[in-house]
Amino acid sequence: MSEVDDGRQPLSCEVKPPVYLQIGESKAEQAQSGVCVVDVTLPFGKPVSVEEITFKNYYTAYVTVRLLRRTSGADGPSRWCTALRDLPLMDNPHTERGSQDYYSIRRKQMLVEADHVVSVRLILRQPSSAWLTFSLEEIKIFPHMEPEPQKEVSDWLSDLILVDQLPDVEGLPDPQTVSSSIQQMWALTEVMQNNQTTASIGRFDVDGCYDINLLSLT
Repeated sequence: MSEVDDGRQPLSCEVKPPVYLQIGESKAEQAQSGVCVVDVTLPFGKPVSVEEITFKNYYTAYVTVRLLRRTSGADGPSRWCTALRDLPLMDNPHTERGSQDYYSIRRKQMLVEADHVVSVRLILRQPSSAWLTFSLEEIKIFPHMEPEPQKEVSDWLSDLILVDQLPDVEGLPDPQTVSSSIQQMWALTEVMQNNQTTASIGRFDVDGCYDINLLSLT
């Protein structure tokens, strides 16, 4: 599996040196057991939800993932649980295929919910005696992020209505000036209506009689 950089930030954690289990009571009788333990400590006092664990293999045939989880709240007791058991990393422990590939263990692959985690333990196995050492490199743990809630249809409509309620007033006259002008025109109309006479004026009528000159011109 190739390494992928998608811009996510891994957790700030401490990867402790690998501890190889030995067989035999005395040093002269000790022999390699083919088992190695790597502990990864997460930020103290901050239990996290794990989304993904990535690493580069170095001749490890199988990996088991155990999580130290808080059972209830931040101050509750912690218990170890197995999240993944004997995941194969090499096609054949005696051959090199997959021995230095990048791998990713996702949340959905785990047997338990990877929540309230304070520590991760990786148990490595290499049953073949062909390799003197084996381990994991570039171990990174990424936190689980809750997806953003999707907008309801009513939210989208509210946004559209809000935009529609904001007309473009650029270039229009000042509303107060327009209102003042309309009030003046209304007052002038009222004055003209009050002063208008109701008497009818004939076409040739002058002071109640006809002007002979006007009549002769028609």
